[in-house]
Amino acid sequence: MKSLRDEVDRIVAEWRKERPELDVSALEVLSRVTRLARHLDRARKRAFAKHGLEIWGFDVLAGLRRNGVPYELSPGQLLPQTLVTSGTMTNRIDRLEKLGFVERRPEPNDGRGILVRLTPTGKEVVDAALDDLLTSEEGLLAELPKAERIQLAQMLCTVLAPFDSANQPST
Repeated sequence: MKSLRDEVDRIVAEWRKERPELDVSALEVLSRVTRLARHLDRARKRAFAKHGLEIWGFDVLAGLRRNGVPYELSPGQLLPQTLVTSGTMTNRIDRLEKLGFVERRPEPNDGRGILVRLTPTGKEVVDAALDDLLTSEEGLLAELPKAERIQLAQMLCTVLAPFDSANQPST
């Protein structure tokens, strides 16, 4: 099997040469995660642009869509899914509402609250964007056998889960 090398290998080798007293092995993992995230963002932007969406818009619409009929959540319920502040979420909902992808309605059990509901147009857009996203991301993982995908997903979950747990609202 051919030995693969990437930009991170070069960066790590240079640090080891310049600072041999340091253990830079964490860079071998986390720099790859960072670089991969940048490549994924670019691919996702391309997939979503076909549908008039940005990544943040897809995140909000997908959160509503995954919730099932009637495809609605409170802004607060959307926050942990998108990792943004309440002010940012309000802005995002405003923008998606202007596009006709979501609508606001009063919370029936709390006159002060609102629910954000996916419109039929929003549902069509998020479903089409998801189809394109999955096609794109399947292509990105094509060289990785199924068993290794599962193993990688489990390893990444081990690293990510503590961050997500720390961001969960306390009950």
